[in-house]
Amino acid sequence: MSILGVNDIVEKVYQNTYNHYNTDMVSGTSFSEKLSNVKEKDSFKNMWKSRFPGAYYHVMDAYKIPQNVWEREDFPFEKFFQDEVDNSVLNWKPSGEEPAMTDPKVQNRLNSTLGQNSIVVPPALEEKLKNNPALADKIMKNIDYLFAWNGYPAIPDGNHSALIVLDENGEVIRWRLTSGGGLVGPTEEEQRQFKAEQKKKAERKAEYMRILEESSIKRAEMEHNQYQKNLRRISANKVLVSAYEKNIMFL
Repeated sequence: MSILGVNDIVEKVYQNTYNHYNTDMVSGTSFSEKLSNVKEKDSFKNMWKSRFPGAYYHVMDAYKIPQNVWEREDFPFEKFFQDEVDNSVLNWKPSGEEPAMTDPKVQNRLNSTLGQNSIVVPPALEEKLKNNPALADKIMKNIDYLFAWNGYPAIPDGNHSALIVLDENGEVIRWRLTSGGGLVGPTEEEQRQFKAEQKKKAERKAEYMRILEESSIKRAEMEHNQYQKNLRRISANKVLVSAYEKNIMFL
């Protein structure tokens, strides 16, 4: 089975929720601990591969792929799980009706990526990441949070795979988390279980988006209040400067 999603405002909710999920849900050695063992001069690519040995790392603008295209079951996402990726995948368009997730061909493609991990970094972000371990750490913490939210292991095992797409600011904007599920030729019981799992995932996503929205509103209010304070400070400074220039003393 596969989980697809968009997360272009993770940073707005991360501070309020990440620590909780990182403590309760993420297991294993954190990336922050691994990062401490990596020299600052090392690239983000090396850091990623240190976290996921044998993982793929691509530099291209995959974040521009439309979400409605990315979510399709026939989107050739498996192309990102190889050493070289043809840029034509960025302009892929569907040519017919979307197949069901239970379609044998879809399941075969999903299973072909199990145990593998891939990340796609825009060229603009690649430049920002040079000698910037703090930004690398932030990105990996957001990925940890993404895994925790979806109930995936901190480091996907042979029965899981992760495809992460970052935008130019380092935010996780597209993702596809896959786990083995044996959905080819499902029995009635397996179909009921699959529907129940999909319902739970939809509920988790709805709750996730609700938290993001609330956090976004709070962040906007904080920024507005700070903006007003800055305006008042600037106005006060202007008065003092004007008074000084006119040799006026305020008692």
